Amino acid sequence: MWSCEALINSTESSEDQHLCHDFHLVLSIFSLLYLIICFPVGLCYNGLLVLVNLYNKATMTMPDVYFVNIAIAGLIINTLAPMYLLGLANTKWAVWNSNNEVYITLLILFNVSSLVTMYSTTLLSLDYYIERALPRTYMSSVYNTKHVCGFIWGGAMLTSFSSLLFYVCNHVSTKIIECSKMQNKEAADAIMVFIGYVVPAIAVLYALVLILRIRKEATPLDQDTGRLDPSVHRLLIATVCTQFTLWTPYYVILLVSTFTNAQGRTADESYSRILHFTKILSKFLAFSSSFVMPLLYRYINKNFPNKLRRLLKKIHCGNQGCSHEHTVVQQVMT
Repeated sequence: MWSCEALINSTESSEDQHLCHDFHLVLSIFSLLYLIICFPVGLCYNGLLVLVNLYNKATMTMPDVYFVNIAIAGLIINTLAPMYLLGLANTKWAVWNSNNEVYITLLILFNVSSLVTMYSTTLLSLDYYIERALPRTYMSSVYNTKHVCGFIWGGAMLTSFSSLLFYVCNHVSTKIIECSKMQNKEAADAIMVFIGYVVPAIAVLYALVLILRIRKEATPLDQDTGRLDPSVHRLLIATVCTQFTLWTPYYVILLVSTFTNAQGRTADESYSRILHFTKILSKFLAFSSSFVMPLLYRYINKNFPNKLRRLLKKIHCGNQGCSHEHTVVQQVMT
């Protein structure tokens, strides 16, 4: 599936060629595993998470709204993964290359979805702290959270617009005077690293410090029945750790690649090849977040199974309801 023809020079030794083929064998295995297992699982569970919570709107909580937002972004990322695998120039089935308009469109969609995922996780942490500290203020209510999620998508699109200008101008003709001054892909990558990773990481770290501090202090509010379910704390910690574990390699490699290209020095072949394969593997990890997150939500959130059963019962019985439910209602009325 993967090919070394674009990366191997005729002057390289047979040992380097064997190493390249071994790397590409690993990438081929990862590609098959993702397409066979991760892609359908991510598609089904993200869609199920969205449908179940939209059907049970009345019982949705603040974390549910953020996870629906993450699931929608996960659906986009999960859909882009096969297109990414089919479009790499160094695969034997390459459909387009990095200079194609389709590639730029997919890249922008990936950037927008990654921003939504990271900032939804960040605001989930901050709102969880607010809910823990002030459970009756409704500052982190479902109503407010829905509007916040709308602003997240709008902000992600506006943030990606600056990167879009750099990427587009990096691929168009230099005859356009305005674009000739902006042909700098490294600047676009640097913007994404700072806005998409550094800022959320600092905000999440700050939120976790506040959460740990308030959990150590026993207050009369701890007995408030309006507080979030304790399982939400486990879900929050698992979400933050998983998201940053899967996305950190991608942004670190993107930063290293940006500095390498910005220096303008030609790196040796072995370093370039290792950086190239590491970048692809890091992107596989980023794509894997689209199916790991709904699985975490499914198995840690104890309310999800009940919501799923209500949805399945609704689908099975239809609008008229099940026969046994009519019997129970008649008995109660009698």
